[in-house]
Amino acid sequence: MKIQFLGAAIAPNARLVARFVNQDALPADLEPVLAEGAKRARFSGKAGQVFEGFAERGGNVVRAALAGIGEASGKDRKGAIERAGANVVAKYLTSGETALTLDLTGAGLTAEEAAGALLGAVLRSWRHDVYRTKLGADAKPSVTEISVVGAPEGTEAAWEIEQAIGQGVSFTRELVTEPANIIYPESFVERCKARMAGTGLTIRVLDDKDMAALGMGSLLGVAQGSIRPARILVMEWLGGVEGEKPVAFVGKGVTFDTGGISIKPAAGMEDMKWDMGGAGAVAGTMLALALRGAKANVIGVCGLVENMPDGNAQRPGDVVTSMSGQTIEVINTDAEGRLVLCDALTWVQREYSPAKVIDLATLTGAIILSLAHEYAGLFSNNDALAAELNAAGDASGDRLWRMPMGSAYDKMIDSPIADIKNVGPRSGGSITAAQFLLRFIENDTPWAHLDIAGTVWTDKAGATWDKGATGFGVRLLDRFVRDTLEA
Repeated sequence: MKIQFLGAAIAPNARLVARFVNQDALPADLEPVLAEGAKRARFSGKAGQVFEGFAERGGNVVRAALAGIGEASGKDRKGAIERAGANVVAKYLTSGETALTLDLTGAGLTAEEAAGALLGAVLRSWRHDVYRTKLGADAKPSVTEISVVGAPEGTEAAWEIEQAIGQGVSFTRELVTEPANIIYPESFVERCKARMAGTGLTIRVLDDKDMAALGMGSLLGVAQGSIRPARILVMEWLGGVEGEKPVAFVGKGVTFDTGGISIKPAAGMEDMKWDMGGAGAVAGTMLALALRGAKANVIGVCGLVENMPDGNAQRPGDVVTSMSGQTIEVINTDAEGRLVLCDALTWVQREYSPAKVIDLATLTGAIILSLAHEYAGLFSNNDALAAELNAAGDASGDRLWRMPMGSAYDKMIDSPIADIKNVGPRSGGSITAAQFLLRFIENDTPWAHLDIAGTVWTDKAGATWDKGATGFGVRLLDRFVRDTLEA
């Protein structure tokens, strides 16, 4: 979506114009036909409302929309404005109109709020139609540009930051949406290299031989049933104080998860292409940080494998040795994400000695039973870090809910023949998964685990996304960086 700023004047040939309206405050200069139409349609400017009418301006018939942004002192003012931008685009994206003029005159927005409206519009316009060869003309996106008039001073500068976030979210959605025959460990790496070229990010890659030399028996055990070799992708962004310890983001990247020998039911297995949603979020975040030139030191690590059942696949009951030296009894090969993450966590701690570590993973179905699709689960060994992430979640809209941890749960994953087993009983499944990961955190490093299984994909449209990949995690991590590393 192309965004351009036109100052205060609407182009005389504008065919589609949308205007933001505060609750109970219809603009006094609105044409009588639009004002009367809005009143009769019971449009009052409440957040989420959109009214459409037609008016004659300068001899042209203009398609005019009014988008409600709620009360000027509303609790979620920023979110309401962002959703208004998204609502307008959702309504007109396939309307046949090619350009949208967004008139912010008189809405009383700050530059940050105006940029947020544009971010909402751009995010809601995202589609992945690469493989659709017979899409009807009336179903194809037609709006390709947004012209902004009446924007408050500073909006263009604020948009430079937000558009970087938009690109990061869009890249995450792209990775998560692609099918597993297109995105697998090697091609995930190549897609990231191509997209991140020229951004200032430093890319490192560990192949399966490198990982074997490092003793990553846990991660490699997951990958051994697939013809696709495992990879670890490392993205370095050192935009902060030289020599200052970085923060590490670690993502689970199971590019397809059959469950391995503990194979999943056939129904719905196609969804497991998005079991790399944590890695996708880390890659999108690193792209966003680089594009906006974040003044922070951040390391992004993606552990990339494909979990397949063949004659060489690991079996339930196998014992593997992790990079940390701890041995793991593999009770269920479908609990593979934690086996990937534990070696990635060990490696990043020993390689970079990060000040904080945050991992993201579509780890358990149990978190969906607990939180549905409204929140991601937050587990942490550090109250301050948990509070920072909760605040970032509330501010960004990628919401988190802190879950308990403790020794009572830890005992549930003790193994009778190894140091640890990879699953406990059915109850508390998301908690025991987090307890498993905690055993691989060294030197009391502040750590948080985000179980995002319920939030990376949706079967219904949301505020700023259509059905499918949401891009969850990018805005959360970017806000965390802004508030804790750049503040």
